Amino acid sequence: MFRPLRAALSPAHSSTDNDDINAIRTPATRSVVLATLATTAVVVVFGLLTGTAVLLLGLLVFLPAFAAALCSPRQTALVSAWVILVVIAPVIFQPGERILDRVILTLFAVGFGTLAVYGARVRILREGALVRLRSTAAAMQRQILRPLPLLTDDVLVDGVYEPLQEDKLVGGDIYDVVATPWGTRVLIGDVQGKGLAAIGMAIDVVGAFREAAHREPTVTALVDALEAAVVRHNEYAGQRGEPERFVTALVLGVDMGTDIQVVGCGHIPPYLLHEGAVTAVGEGEEHVPLGLASLVDEPRTVAWFAFPTGSTLLLCTDGLTEARSPQGDFYPLEARLGGRVDITAGRMIGSLVDDVREFTAGVQQDDLAVLAVRRAPHRAP
Repeated sequence: MFRPLRAALSPAHSSTDNDDINAIRTPATRSVVLATLATTAVVVVFGLLTGTAVLLLGLLVFLPAFAAALCSPRQTALVSAWVILVVIAPVIFQPGERILDRVILTLFAVGFGTLAVYGARVRILREGALVRLRSTAAAMQRQILRPLPLLTDDVLVDGVYEPLQEDKLVGGDIYDVVATPWGTRVLIGDVQGKGLAAIGMAIDVVGAFREAAHREPTVTALVDALEAAVVRHNEYAGQRGEPERFVTALVLGVDMGTDIQVVGCGHIPPYLLHEGAVTAVGEGEEHVPLGLASLVDEPRTVAWFAFPTGSTLLLCTDGLTEARSPQGDFYPLEARLGGRVDITAGRMIGSLVDDVREFTAGVQQDDLAVLAVRRAPHRAP
């Protein structure tokens, strides 16, 4: 029986984490006060010991500039007022032969303090605009790639998605899971190229997948719809003078039966993990990537493979298989998957990603998408 898709937010995609990332952080006022007093004490004591009080007090004039770079306008105004008082005090209570130097220093303190407060205000306004822009972009991008894990009547899909560029939540790798009247459709893909143009293609492919998955009863017809979406996108790109792109993709169909349907379009074949054995599913039966079907005569066909209860199907992009060690060796994925049994999909993905990070010495070289597909906990064929 068909049931709507349910998505559970993973910790890496929770709203709390996004709020922390987007917040404009300023130090606590208590810390600002203590740091200002400590700096002043050091300058005054050192000035008394060396007899160069005026020159050393001049260093305090620049203290509001540092506050403007880190603190709120109110905190910057507090620091500026304190510096002005410290500089003015010698002029009032200790007039001497060099009073002109002190007056000039006071004027500089007032001027720099005023500019510092203005600079802090401008910085906060700009950071606020960036926060709002990033929050909007994050909300839009979460609609493009739904947070993992994803659960349908047929499967539980967990995984990790890490774009190469940390300031973007979506890169050239894509994935999606859709529950349909004919079972669950799973997509993972990789758009050729980088940058905003690749993200534009990713949006079109994911949108086409979500729409066609509910319309097309067969996996091959669904893939044909994705092919048409890529061709249309390339036509529009050509009109704008942009290069055409292709998309490697893997589309799965899972229902109540014991088998799984797989159509590979130039993508890395999935790995089936069952009772300690690792098998590349559909290896040698791949078709051309999406957008290149016109170059070959053979139509895309679906392959059927056993998907036993308790097994895990691992899907990934080349960010995993082409990850390199500092010595230039490729990550040995199939060898690292051997012997993994009786663990949840989430634990397997986490340990696998940690392993590849250790293998590459923490250097990420491409977008990374890894999905683990298992039969839904309540579903047994």
